[in-house]
Amino acid sequence: MSELVVSSSPHSKDHRTVSTIMGYVLVALFPATVGAVVYFGWSVLLIILISVGSCVLFEYLFNLLMKRKQTIYDCSAMVTGLLLALSMPPTVPLWLLPIGAFFAIVIVKQLFGGLGKNIFNPALSARIFLFLSFPRYMNHCWITPFDGVTVATPLEYLKNSSEKLVTITDKISIGDCFLGNTGGCIGETSALLLLLGGIFLLYKKVITWHIPVSFIGTVALVTLIFPRYSDISAVQYMLYHLCSGSLFMGAFFMATDYATSPVTPGGRLIYGAGCGLITILIRYFGGYLEGVSFAILLMNCFSVFLDTVTIPRNFGGERRVFRFGKTRD
Repeated sequence: MSELVVSSSPHSKDHRTVSTIMGYVLVALFPATVGAVVYFGWSVLLIILISVGSCVLFEYLFNLLMKRKQTIYDCSAMVTGLLLALSMPPTVPLWLLPIGAFFAIVIVKQLFGGLGKNIFNPALSARIFLFLSFPRYMNHCWITPFDGVTVATPLEYLKNSSEKLVTITDKISIGDCFLGNTGGCIGETSALLLLLGGIFLLYKKVITWHIPVSFIGTVALVTLIFPRYSDISAVQYMLYHLCSGSLFMGAFFMATDYATSPVTPGGRLIYGAGCGLITILIRYFGGYLEGVSFAILLMNCFSVFLDTVTIPRNFGGERRVFRFGKTRD
């Protein structure tokens, strides 16, 4: 007769470890990483190695200094470093990468308690920090794949549509945007390769469909209903917005971060829709070309609130009401 083991929650339903999940994320980013090398050359590998190595080194040194258990073996620092590298321009100075890695690992992650306790996505926060602190190197360094000629990005054409001299289709096709043959950050130009990685994460059940679908779906719906470029159809305008910038990177790899996103299905849907809406508001009316990074960081602030108001009601219990930061059963 087998023994009945009774233990307190939480009760694990999955034997996967943090390192296993992070390994899946690294595999999912592999197509975009290979695409970055193909499009922008072997110098991209040096950017990736310095970024990943810096993140791992800073996590190791911080744990050593604070006499904490080493966490570099869970591969989370590697994921942060790779995401940070893939969100960099292909001409980024190498000395900028350790600065971003230090901000991501030490400031955003470790000072808040480590993995799972940070309230903002480390890689995304570091990207915004570098973008605001070093705009000269982060916002005016776009080159074409293969030949390295300075070029405007698709979002620049869309943003400056009122001052355009040529139609965007004369310069960049939707196919180029989808495949990645455009200017942009080294790992974000190919919507196809990021989509393949996202599908892999969904297949392995590392993420759920709620945030990516609501995020991308909101951007698609708003741009389809309210196009702001008269020389192309509304469908074309929508497709340019979907395949340009960091939308697929943000939807599949940034917004779905376990520590900074809601855990309830309803909360995730609202969270993704909020990210999509803020992204379009910034792209339409803001001073920046891209809005994905800012949108995700803003919605990170509402993650706990969304979990509180969307948590399922216990059988026979009353609805939980959110009042000024407190919940009442």
